[in-house]
Amino acid sequence: MAIKFQYNKTSLNEIGKQLKVRQRALPTLQNKESALRLEVRKAKAESEDLDRRLEETLRRYDYLAALWNEFDPGLIAITDVDLSVVKVAGVKTPALGEIHYEINPFNAFVKPAWYADGVAILQQLSRLGIESEVYREKARILDYQRKKTTQKVNLYEKVQIPGYQEAIRKIKRYMEDEENLSKASQKIVKSRHAAEEEEASEA
Repeated sequence: MAIKFQYNKTSLNEIGKQLKVRQRALPTLQNKESALRLEVRKAKAESEDLDRRLEETLRRYDYLAALWNEFDPGLIAITDVDLSVVKVAGVKTPALGEIHYEINPFNAFVKPAWYADGVAILQQLSRLGIESEVYREKARILDYQRKKTTQKVNLYEKVQIPGYQEAIRKIKRYMEDEENLSKASQKIVKSRHAAEEEEASEA
């Protein structure tokens, strides 16, 4: 990205301001990037932990596999999931609240005794599954923002800050050269005037 500038004091001041803005913003961006990197790792680890717990819970209920054929799947349904928004390192991420279930009434005298336990087990399993998905989404959002922040850090660090510094050097060098040329031409003009005056006084 080429930085556009002119060889004058106004351009020098403007570029100086732009450079200061980026130099001040860079540490904040770097801190945000490392905070997001950490939060992505935490969200991914939490999601993986929930997946593992879900698998463990499913294995724990393996002995009920034959009984699930008797279970009425229409007995329990998820009607709603409450999600809230939590800011993590300045990024809006989802957080799981309450899961609303619709449990259809059943006759405890007619149905098997373990039906009530079955409902509780399904609630537990669905909670683990949904929570894992929420953490996966949280990790995805945070990772996307981390990539964007990394791009901005690289842009400032590797392109814009060195570019503005180079532009400032070029403008200053040009202005110094202009000043030196001006002084040199003034000296030439002075010495020429002095020589002309000397000739005039001798004549």
